[in-house]
Amino acid sequence: MCSKLYMASIWDPPFMEAYKNLLEKKEDMRNNNEVVVVEECELPVIDLSLLEASEEVAREECKSQIARASEEWGFFQVVKHGISGDILKRLRWQQEKAFKEPFDVKAKEDNFSAGAYRWGSPTATCIKQLSWSEAFHIPLTDIIGSNNIPSNTLRSTMEQFASRVSRLADRIAEILAEKMGDKSSFMKENCLPDTCYLRLNRYPACPVRCGHEINGLITHTDSDFLTILYQDHEVGGLQLVKDGKWIAVKPNPEALIVNIGDLFQAYSNGLYKSVQHRVVANPTSERFSTAYFFCPSNDTVIDSCRKPSLYRKFNFREYRQQVRDDVRTLGSKIGLPRFLVTHHYHQP
Repeated sequence: MCSKLYMASIWDPPFMEAYKNLLEKKEDMRNNNEVVVVEECELPVIDLSLLEASEEVAREECKSQIARASEEWGFFQVVKHGISGDILKRLRWQQEKAFKEPFDVKAKEDNFSAGAYRWGSPTATCIKQLSWSEAFHIPLTDIIGSNNIPSNTLRSTMEQFASRVSRLADRIAEILAEKMGDKSSFMKENCLPDTCYLRLNRYPACPVRCGHEINGLITHTDSDFLTILYQDHEVGGLQLVKDGKWIAVKPNPEALIVNIGDLFQAYSNGLYKSVQHRVVANPTSERFSTAYFFCPSNDTVIDSCRKPSLYRKFNFREYRQQVRDDVRTLGSKIGLPRFLVTHHYHQP
């Protein structure tokens, strides 16, 4: 049995017990529409220190690079981003420490909002819908502005990281809006620290071999405006779709990764691309990452600022509810195709 090839630690979620039937079920994994993995590739790298250059030409070129990468890739890397290496190193060390608590302790963790700790894919009905990962998904309201936080703790370091990455997201969103001709204050008014999230991820090693490829995180697009990711610099696994092929992202120890979410694709009327991506589980090494999600309030109405609009108006609550409904009933997210003006999504 394939389960014998996997030896869980006391801090791993009970993947084998929960998904025993899925892992042992024989499935035809072939899919004629499946894109092909190509060689490891480095994403566009943008030096944000150029935004402070004395020459206007250098500042504008940096802004153009951000917009161009968002149109052509939907993903890019930023260096000299203003978040110190000390904060990032402490965040990673304290994150690893938190995940190395026994599973029973993590599952009952009450330092954050109820339901912050998550693992696996509760609605999975096949291997392709299974995510071999665990996470703390934390509203910034649980982090920023808390009183009497002891220094050198995970919570205090998350607060330092969150305050800086929030400013970074504001700046990038402002640039992207400017480059598509949007002179409104929509982002500044609607994407506030108390509507955004941090997600601490751990992808345990997955040496399971049942004739299946196991994903650490299933193929998806992000539902926010922007995601800023601090990823593992030694263990790869992040992949994205580019020109109909899977691209394996080469880790860059100096960079943070930025990707466009569904809301920015809808708001820009398709100019900026929210692309499919996934994390492939590593057979021998665990992997960590921290993601910041730049989100509006639930009542914020998303309306394309470029006309004619590809998407109908919707608020963020409606969008999130549709995603939850699809995941619950279909096992995976549909996303923006549900909100196209001239087309209706038909389940295959």
